[in-house]
Amino acid sequence: MTQLPETARRMGRIQPFYVMELLARARELESRGRSIIHMEVGEPDFPTPRPVVRAGADALREGHIHYTPAKGIPELRRAIADFYRKRYGVAVDPQRVVVTPGSSGALQLVMGALVDPGDEVLMADPSYPCNRHFAYLAGGEALAVPVGPETGYQLTPDLVERHWGERTKMVMVASPSNPTGTLLDPEALAGIHRVVRARGGVLLVDEIYQGLTYGVGERSALEVADDLFVINSFSKYFGMTGWRLGWMVAPACYVDAVDRLAQNIFLSPPTVSQQAAMAAFSDDTLAILEERRRQFEARRDYLLPALRSLGFDIPATPRGAFYLYADCSRFTSDSFDFAMRLLEEEGVAVTPGKDFGFNRPHQHLRFAYTTGLDKLQEGIGRITRFIGKA
Repeated sequence: MTQLPETARRMGRIQPFYVMELLARARELESRGRSIIHMEVGEPDFPTPRPVVRAGADALREGHIHYTPAKGIPELRRAIADFYRKRYGVAVDPQRVVVTPGSSGALQLVMGALVDPGDEVLMADPSYPCNRHFAYLAGGEALAVPVGPETGYQLTPDLVERHWGERTKMVMVASPSNPTGTLLDPEALAGIHRVVRARGGVLLVDEIYQGLTYGVGERSALEVADDLFVINSFSKYFGMTGWRLGWMVAPACYVDAVDRLAQNIFLSPPTVSQQAAMAAFSDDTLAILEERRRQFEARRDYLLPALRSLGFDIPATPRGAFYLYADCSRFTSDSFDFAMRLLEEEGVAVTPGKDFGFNRPHQHLRFAYTTGLDKLQEGIGRITRFIGKA
């Protein structure tokens, strides 16, 4: 019998989530009775707000289980547009809103609709790993630009200008960002937009952690311009991770292409999830989410100085999301080995830097404060004991 063909060449560039290896080991240890402090997973520990759950249950009882338009139900798209008007003072045509199966679905649609083989997508390094993988999936090239604390781990107009090449078509930024939790100031974002448009490119802004900001006013890239893509999600701020629902706001000229691609790839977003998400913008839900945001802020305000006092270098104070990106080179030259030993010896799970790019990953760890304050305090105690043994 002849051998089956190998996987596509592109799969050689699609790397795994290394944290999943660590998470699998953490779950195995838990199944054996070990106590594990989870600071590795980028998933809120809060349950989906009750008004959203009730709306989903009502949708099931009422038989809302059939396919929807590929761009999502009109009522939800109008609700999203209305959210931008009320929260940010931005007028968004609901026709430009496309509801997607998670924000990952939105990223796949944008890359698929715009990126041709060989096109370059500029992005910061470190950044969320799937971003570059979606560019590879479309046949494009991900040009990861090393960034550091001097720019808040963000791209700048100057960096975009210096790294723009003949094949560059898109620039992707994230605010708040994963893994660093830093924000792009509106002036910097406007400058990046000017550079990108002057060169005939398109700007893609990841706002997946929008709503989770601390000590600063909340902004949207749509306040800067409307000829850019904005990606958002119901997973992080709204606490609907397993419902797999996100959205994009697209420039009007690309909506038809995105719609056609969505019809072919996804057919439609999850119907019950869309019905449930209608309640995500209610006053009752938003009050719950604001209280949760304050709890995340309190966790950050504990964990940040606690890690710094232990010797972890966190030069850029995160102002959003729920992550701290720490230089651990005082303790190790191999953050993956450090993370595995910390898990095995003390039962604390954190994410090694190798998941987030090629910019000194061995020197960095990501700490997620997606667990309660009491568990964070226990985690700091265990980390203190661990580094004391090193």
